[in-house]
This record gives sequence, structure tokens and C-alpha cells, in this order.
Amino acid sequence: MDSTEPSPSEGTGISPRSRLRLSIGRRPADLLQLALAGGLLTLSVLLALVSPNPVELAIYQQLGRIPAISDPLWVVLTWLGTWAGIAGVAVVALYFGWIRVALLCTASGALSWGLAQVMHHVLGLRPVVEPYIGPAGGFPFPADEVAVVAALTVVASPYLGGLARYVGWWLTALVGIAAVHLGGHLPLGVLAGALLGWGVGMLCHVVWGAPGRKVSDQVIYEELELAGLKPASIVALRHRSLAPREFGVDTEDGRTLRVKVVRRMSRRAGSWYKIKRLLTLLDVQDEPQLSTPHHEVEHEAYVTLLAERAGVRTPQVVLACDVKHAPALLVVYEVSGRRLSELRGAEIDDELLAAIWAQLAALAAARIAHHDLRAKNILVDNENRPWLLSFTFSHAGADEARCAQDLAEALISLASVVGTERTVSTAIRALPREQLAAALRNLIPLALPRRIRNQAERRRYLLAELRETLADGLGLPIPGFRSPVRPITVIGLLLIGAAVYLLLPELSSMGEVLTAVQHANWVWLAVVVFTGFLAILLSSISVQGSSRIPLPFWRTFLVQLAAAFTGRTTPGGAGFFGINVVYMERLGLRRPLAVGVTLLNQAGTGAVAFVVAVIGAFGAGMSGTFTTLSIPTGWPVVVGAIAVVVVGAVVVGSPWGRRRIVRPAGEVGRELLDTLRHPVRAVQLFGGAFGYLVVSGLGLAASLAAFHTEFSWTAVTVVFIVGSTLGHLVPSPGGLGAVEAALLAGLGAMGVPATAAVTAVLVSRLLTYWLPVLPGIAVFRYLQHRGVI
Repeated sequence: MDSTEPSPSEGTGISPRSRLRLSIGRRPADLLQLALAGGLLTLSVLLALVSPNPVELAIYQQLGRIPAISDPLWVVLTWLGTWAGIAGVAVVALYFGWIRVALLCTASGALSWGLAQVMHHVLGLRPVVEPYIGPAGGFPFPADEVAVVAALTVVASPYLGGLARYVGWWLTALVGIAAVHLGGHLPLGVLAGALLGWGVGMLCHVVWGAPGRKVSDQVIYEELELAGLKPASIVALRHRSLAPREFGVDTEDGRTLRVKVVRRMSRRAGSWYKIKRLLTLLDVQDEPQLSTPHHEVEHEAYVTLLAERAGVRTPQVVLACDVKHAPALLVVYEVSGRRLSELRGAEIDDELLAAIWAQLAALAAARIAHHDLRAKNILVDNENRPWLLSFTFSHAGADEARCAQDLAEALISLASVVGTERTVSTAIRALPREQLAAALRNLIPLALPRRIRNQAERRRYLLAELRETLADGLGLPIPGFRSPVRPITVIGLLLIGAAVYLLLPELSSMGEVLTAVQHANWVWLAVVVFTGFLAILLSSISVQGSSRIPLPFWRTFLVQLAAAFTGRTTPGGAGFFGINVVYMERLGLRRPLAVGVTLLNQAGTGAVAFVVAVIGAFGAGMSGTFTTLSIPTGWPVVVGAIAVVVVGAVVVGSPWGRRRIVRPAGEVGRELLDTLRHPVRAVQLFGGAFGYLVVSGLGLAASLAAFHTEFSWTAVTVVFIVGSTLGHLVPSPGGLGAVEAALLAGLGAMGVPATAAVTAVLVSRLLTYWLPVLPGIAVFRYLQHRGVI
């Protein structure tokens, strides 16, 4: 491997400025950023049409208290956002010979300043009350100084590098602070100015292009010549927008090279996946961190060399380098053949599968985890030998857990091509039993990246079939349910809970809330605790009605009690689904049936909640219970409703919507209708769900009765069903924060005093929802010990 620093351009055919010019182009991300800046700027304009909120005024007041001795510094900073700043940047750019930069900075600075002046004229001054009196009795919107500095930063950064970007945005922030401190603008005006400048800068990139957006064949040709590879011709290969660009190169000595151009780090696309794993899975191995595209190229070349030394077939690395004014390059020798994803199952014989497992065994023996063992990254050459490609996500010095996850990824990839039976049978013949047992524990969705799971989209239950087939082949039980609660999850849950239980009482008075708790009716509080556990019992009855196969009552009840721990402490109730699916698998149900039972139970509960909420809301409304409730009207509401309907129709009518929404909803709907043909199951499913919702609502009513006696029990139950259903749509553990807010809004609409409402909601949630988590932990451990889950 020849790993170099940015290649010098002295003595070569392309000057530095020519390289810069050759890399100027446009990319879709520029247009997306322009649209995002425009949307946020529009939102800030709408917010500017109303009176400044107390938080904004408080920030303005605090920044105004900066010692006056520093005022000369803040005044000088504001000059950067005037014509003096625009002229200064243009003069410096011209001095260094950057004519294009000077022209673009002048144009973008003038345009942002002009647009800011137009907005000042159209929107007028933002009026405020004493003692916040701005210039001429109000504040202009947006901050033109900030808009100019932001535009100059966005335009100049691609030409000057990352350091200029950071310095420019820090100067933008300082200019914004100066504008507020000197009394010229409010904080929202500063934010709008930054958005305006960002949008103008991105508009310049969209219209005139920017460096680093395009890869030049001429630059690649010169880099290969400098490395002594003697290129004869270069052909651009087809590529996807988010994947690295690839070129095929024929050399004068008759060899064929493949050049990978890495202009963005591939690992940045996995942040959401990492967050989900962090919150919902235990003992997950994260992918190693990289810093730059050049680092990524060097890392891939290094691990590829290690794999080659360990006897793994992988294309030989020729060159890895960083290129000035162009992305990093990785050059390897081309191997003729076809990707495994391009072959049909019938074209892949058992001998080839055995050879693939041998390559993976050699990789694991060298303690290298590939972490991207998709079928497309396994090449079959003309002699029917497998080669492993693309070590971008690889990890050298991997432990057993990483190697087990790697093997699980390979099992999924091969099963997507040749089926589960052949994949499992050949793997059992080729690999040690303990390695496959470790991989079996990783055959769960959240342990696998999306790029691996997507291979199984054409076969909906491929992952479940593979897990069951491998467990049967090894003579092992299907892996038990692992606790999805990690220490970081508990800490986050406690922090959110502390914030909710400290901030909500401020709606009335913390002292009044504490006094109300001290004088509470403790008999009613005991009833509240009882309703929490009774609701879990009714929930277990509902689960029984969801299954066509009879479920043992008390064991099902204990599983639901354990689900109070796993489900209420994970976002979206992921732990509830997981523990019930594993429980039913242990009873002998296949994965598709277990998932169907769980979904049917949730659908039945949701249908009952919808019917009860609609009937209860209309009934309570006709009786005049909600005395302070008002429904917004007017054309903005109509336009918003129409927009929601149109967007929903487009999503549902799209191929993704038909596959992910319409088809599963139709299957669940047919299951619900089929349940009605079995009276006992229907009573269990719908009656248990109805009882669960009503008893939980009565828990809130009993909590309110401990502090306040004059209210409608029926209306409080309706408030609970509506508020709980809406609150749990928020992806926080147990809907924490959202459910409390929704219940408070409902009780407030009933006319319940603020102190009683806040106290009742917090106490009810604590005793009925969070208290069962404690016995749920003990039951969860007991069920694990007994092999139930």
C-alpha cells in the first residue's frame, strides 16, 4: 500500500487552481439545504408576527447586561456584517488572486443585505412593551449583519477549508450576540438572519457550484501517473448518489484497476441506527469511529491488507491517498466475476457455499470483523471462488461478540440468496457449533444494521425463519428475551422523569402540590395502586383473546407484569413486543404467528380506545363537562387539515405505504374480523382491552378523588383514554412527559383546579404506571430463570 499525504502539484500537469476549478459542481444536498433554510426562515417569520415570548425577552435582557466596557469590541464585530465587511473579504480574496471567491462573496453579501432590507420594509418593526424598547419603538427583523456574515461564511468555506467554516460560524454567532447586546435586534431576528444568510449561500452553490462536488477524470489520471501506475484509459462506473464513486482504469501493462472515490464518510448514515440500538438493546458492539474520508480510505486499506495476510481472498490494494481539491482515493486491482447478489440460488452450489464459510472462518480466525457482509460484497470469480470486498465498516482486533455479529450478518445475506435451509445446513457442516450458537443470539433486528436487514425485505419473515431453523439445527432453544434496558436508558428515564415532576408543578405552585399530597385521602390512593395491577390482569386477558392457540392464564399474566418493566422503560414500547413474542415462541408458536398475536392485541386495544374516546367525548361534550375547551377554527385550520389529508393520501398510496401500511393494516383488520366469529376470543380480546382502558382511567379518577371531590368520573376516564393514547405516540419511554401534558390539558378543559389536576396526574402516573415496574423487574428475572422468556 502506498499511503500519501495530499499530493503536491508542483511539476505536474494540473495546477492547484486548475484542480480547484475541476472539482466545482453541484450536488442534491445543496438543494435540500436551501429548501431547509427557506422552510425554517418562513417559520421564523411566522413567529415574528406574534409578540416576543418571555424567554426571548429574557435572553435579550441578559445579553444586554454584558459590561459596557466591552462595547467597542461588539461594535467592531457588527462592522463585519456591513458593506465594510463585504469589501474587506473581497479585497483579501483579490489580493490572493481568488477572483471567483471575491465575486461570489460580494454578490452573496449584497444579496443577503438587500433581502434583509426588503424584509424590514415588508414586515416592519417588531413592537415590544416596556422596558424592552428597541430603536424607533421596535426591532427590525431579521438581523442584516448576521445575514451578511452567514452568507460570506457559507460561500467561502468550500474554497478555504474546514477551519474557515468553523471560524466563520463562530464569527456569525459573535456578531449575533453583538447585535442583541447593542440593542439592535431580538434573538429571533438574529436566528432569522443566520437562516437568511445560510439560504443565500446555498443558493450561490446551487447556481454557480462549489469545490469538492465533482470528481475529475483528469485529476485521477494524474494521481495514478504520480504513483507509477501508467493509466491508459479511465471509465466512470455507475454509482448511487450516497455511495462512493467508482472508476475502472486500464493500465499500459494490461492490468485493470478499480478506483473508489470517497467524498463523504459512509458511517455518517448510521447515526439513527446507533441511537436506537443505544436505547433499546443490551451488549451491542458499535462500529469503530473514523474522522475523515481520508481516514476511512486508510482504514479500509489497512484492514484489507490484514485480511489478505490471513489468507482471505480480497482484491490487492495498490494505492490509498488523499488528493488536494478532490476526495480521497482507494485503488485496488480488479477481479473479474459477478457479485453474489447477481446470482440465482440455483447457480450457487454447496461447494461455493462451503468456500464462502471457509473465507469467513479465516476472517474470524484473524480477529477481523467485516461488518458489511452483504451479498453484494461477496464476489464469485470465473473459477467459482469467493472474494470478500469492501472493508469500509471493518474492525481489526475484533472480540468474540463482534465476530458473532459478523457471522449473523453473513447468515442473513446468504439466506436471502439461497434460502434458510441450505444456508443453515452448509454453515453447520463448515463452522464450529459454538460460533453458530453465538451468531444465533445476534439474529434479532436491532442487532443488525439496516443495510443487512434490507436484503430480507422480499421475504417478510426471513430473519425469523433463519433463527428458528438454526436453533433447530443446533438443537438449541430459540434465544430468550434479553433485557432492553441499559444503564444509559435508566439514567435518561430518571432525568426526564425528574424534569416532568419538577416542572409540571410549576403550573400551579410546588408548595401547593406538596401540601395537597400531605392532605390526600390515602384510601383513594390505595385504590389507585390496586387499579394499576388490575389493569395488567385485564391486559393479560386481552392477550389471551389475541391468540388462536390457548395461552396459560397465570403465566401470561406474569409475562404482562414483566412487560411492565420491559415495555414501559423503552421508547415505543419495544420491550413489550419483544417479551411477548419470545414468550409465545417458547410456547411453540412460530415467529410470524407470535408477531401477529402481538399486533392483533395492539390493534384491538387501539380500536376499543378509539370507539370509547369518540363516544365518551361526544357524550361528555353534550353534557357540558368540558367548559373551557375550544376548538380552533378559521382558514389556517382548514388548510392544515387538507394538507395532512393530502400528505397522508400520498404516503398511503405510494409503494412504500402500500407495503408498510396498507398491507399490514389489511391483514390485522381481517384478523380482527375473524376474532368476532369466535365469541370467547372476542370477549377476551375486546373485553380485556375495554377493561384495561376503563380501569386505568378509573385510576386517574381515584387519584383525583384523593385531592378534589367535584368532578365527573366518566369524563375523567374519557380524558385518560384520549390523553394516554395520544401521549404514547411520542417515542419516549412510557410516553413520559407527553401523557402528563395531555392529561393536564384534558382536566383543565373540565375546569379542574390547576393544583388538583397536576397533583392527581403525577400521583396517578406514579402509582398506576411506574410503580408496577418494580415487581416487574423481579418477575422478569424469575421468568428468565424458569426459561419462560
